[in-house]
Amino acid sequence: MSATWLNNAIFYEIYPQSFCDSNGDGIGDIPGIISKLDYVKSLGCNALWINPCFDSPFKDAGYDVRDYKKVAPRYGTNEDLQQLFQVAHEKGIHVLLDLVPGHTSEEHPWFLESAKAEKNEYSDRYIWTSNAFMPGDGMPFVGGEFPRNGTYILNFFKCQPALNYGYLKKNFNWQKSMDDPACQATLEAMLDVMRFWLDLGCDGYRVDMAASLVKNDDEAYSGTSKIWKKVREMLDAEYPEAALLAEWNMPQFSLKAGFDMDFYLDWYGNGYSSLMRDYEGNMDSEIRQPNNSYFKRDAKSDVSRFLADYLPKYEASKQDGLWCFITCNHDSLRPAPALDVEELKLAYAFLFTMPGAPFVYYGDEIGMRYRKLPTHEGGYHRTGSRTPMQWAPGKNLGFSKAEPEKLYLPVDPDLDAPTVAEQEEDPDSLLQFTRTLLHLRLDTPDLQAYSPFEVVSAKEGERLFAYRRGKLLCAVNPSEQWQSLALDGDYETLFFYGDCTIKDGALILDGPAFAVLKPAN
Repeated sequence: MSATWLNNAIFYEIYPQSFCDSNGDGIGDIPGIISKLDYVKSLGCNALWINPCFDSPFKDAGYDVRDYKKVAPRYGTNEDLQQLFQVAHEKGIHVLLDLVPGHTSEEHPWFLESAKAEKNEYSDRYIWTSNAFMPGDGMPFVGGEFPRNGTYILNFFKCQPALNYGYLKKNFNWQKSMDDPACQATLEAMLDVMRFWLDLGCDGYRVDMAASLVKNDDEAYSGTSKIWKKVREMLDAEYPEAALLAEWNMPQFSLKAGFDMDFYLDWYGNGYSSLMRDYEGNMDSEIRQPNNSYFKRDAKSDVSRFLADYLPKYEASKQDGLWCFITCNHDSLRPAPALDVEELKLAYAFLFTMPGAPFVYYGDEIGMRYRKLPTHEGGYHRTGSRTPMQWAPGKNLGFSKAEPEKLYLPVDPDLDAPTVAEQEEDPDSLLQFTRTLLHLRLDTPDLQAYSPFEVVSAKEGERLFAYRRGKLLCAVNPSEQWQSLALDGDYETLFFYGDCTIKDGALILDGPAFAVLKPAN
């Protein structure tokens, strides 16, 4: 069962430490988020995804949870988060929290108990080998740091020991089956965490590393999928309007496992990557070159790589849920400055008129830039996409009243750094364009999540791409040369950007341009 509110949902992702600082300590917080809800609503976004806001040592920016049921003090209190739910709901905004079920911090009380030499109820909450010199059966592991005679398996960084949901295929006696009582206890503990915040007003969860639960799983993720189907059963029975969003990028598996949504992520070299991030070089570069992204106006690429990746997975999963496009997220490089403002407008027009629920990463609506920065809180190359929101000219670009050296990360120092306040006054700004597109989607059922999608024109070697959403015809030409599309009937323009003309039974896009057409009758 899918949450009924998802069909017209438009999400805004907030990295809480970088969004709005209400108390002047240099770190964004929950009261700061509450103060900006009217802005989020004005964009056309009616749902939030908030990155982890729970108690943590912050060795991985909060994805190393120390207490699932406590808001990190730097963000506020549990009562602040409840107030966020309440105020957001009053404004018609749903709120997803970030669930990290595959691992905890090494400082979590469960792990500290598990690491003791004496057997206790948490001994098997994590995956431990049988002795301190036993490797991890192909998994990363750490040994020699705790009294327990064993090494423990990691799920990501060294600070993130893997929770024990069992093994689909057991190779050693220290590996437990999925049906083992200890593994069932891990699942029940996570269900308890989910219920805790749902009871306080949370509308669901984005799930970190959703495919990582069961170890030695098969290629179809049948073990991990079995876990998520049990979660789905709980939600359907107790919280039928709660939404579940996977960080998986394999909708053919995740949506059949019970998720309502999955992300179409920028996996280097995949179809999504070919649209806005098709460039060479290493991940630490601010702008990698040469840039052959489809939405780069002087590129030579067509949409064939995108469609080859997207269409099979979309067709295999469209009956089961939503595969969602993102402008960016906290793990990927921002599309600016690799694309300029006009190129971003065309890219966003495409993203916001595709199937699934679109996700806007905070600041992408004004073209915040990726910046090359030293790593902070485990960010590494991702750090440059996590800088403070740029609200207005002046001190710290309106993010915080703290002295600059106290900020979570430095703001963009460039004199032309984009801000919300300046773009609100400019009718041709990226912010106003984004707002127009998102409200068009909200007001147009054929552009919403479940409306059918069909490729109309995508010729190899040609830049024009046309597709149908319900009864509407969408067409984009990112190049600087004109392109034409023969029409199969009488149409009129619902929305256009650039030079778009209907003449003699054809749509002419004198690029760069984008158009949405509706039947004339």
